[in-house]
Amino acid sequence: LVFTEEDVYGLYSNLLFKYFLAEGIVCGHDLFVASAKEHPDNILKELPAPLLDDTYRNELREETTGVKSDDFQDSMKIAWRYQNLPKMEASPTTSTKFGHYYDVSKTMSPELFQSIKCHSFYLPEELSLQSKMKTCNMNSAYARLLQSIQRIIYQEGFDGSDPQKKQKNILRIGIQTLGSILWGDDICSSDTPEDIHSLTKFLYALRGLLRKSLSACIITLPAHLIQNKAIMERVTNLSDMVVGLESFIGSERETNPLYKDYHGLVHVRQIPRLNSLICDVSDTKDLAFRLKRKMFTIERLHLPPDLSDTVSRTSKQDLAESAKLLSSGCGAMAIGKKHLDF
Repeated sequence: LVFTEEDVYGLYSNLLFKYFLAEGIVCGHDLFVASAKEHPDNILKELPAPLLDDTYRNELREETTGVKSDDFQDSMKIAWRYQNLPKMEASPTTSTKFGHYYDVSKTMSPELFQSIKCHSFYLPEELSLQSKMKTCNMNSAYARLLQSIQRIIYQEGFDGSDPQKKQKNILRIGIQTLGSILWGDDICSSDTPEDIHSLTKFLYALRGLLRKSLSACIITLPAHLIQNKAIMERVTNLSDMVVGLESFIGSERETNPLYKDYHGLVHVRQIPRLNSLICDVSDTKDLAFRLKRKMFTIERLHLPPDLSDTVSRTSKQDLAESAKLLSSGCGAMAIGKKHLDF
């Protein structure tokens, strides 16, 4: 169970949501898409097109052409004692490729959908078909969604407790903007929700279904609207992985030279514990993302190696103050007030 904390405008979290579904189609997995805002059919029509290996290398070469041309100029700015240190790779290496790459400027061709089954759950249609119901103090939208997921798992043969009736497959479940007012939940619009445990009960039941079935689920949640911190603590504890996206749109970091190469930050709140009591914590704690012309990339957050003489003293001080906001995992921390120390 993967939780994605949406950015303020939901642009980049929606893109990650579509990446998860697109990877399922390329791998031949069945899909279950649930939404209360956008019709699932429209979501599937906007999935990014996959790139072949050769095509990806060409696209990556085009994206990095401009970067390589500035290598010599950047090397002149770096102190001589740092030039012999090993260079950190910001992008994943192609030798250990995992998954597939996608072109966000193109949509997936309909021929790829023919080999898989796509199940949809659109809340306005479901509310018009059935009468209102409330189960175990859970609101009607969550109860219907849970019943629909349970029906697909048992009817399509994804139940892990029973012998597989067909070749083993995986069900990918995607739920968009869960917990919003569109789902009939008021945790985002009130500090004291009427039914504060409704979302928690749904997640308990959903996690039980995922544990005994061949399925994986991604959920996007507008965490910035939830004022009650106790609800977010429960959601985090009920999830296997929690990732938060912080977009620079509309914030002061959008015009900050320190973040000029990125469009937002990635906060890894929690990662799965696999066969152990504690999780394997990565050395890289500062991650940033940027949306290129054709690809969405997540990279290590690097501070600029040097500030040119054209930057004023006050600007340098502002950059140093901004760098203090970064966590301790960053390779270069700003200690002084007038410049960046390495």
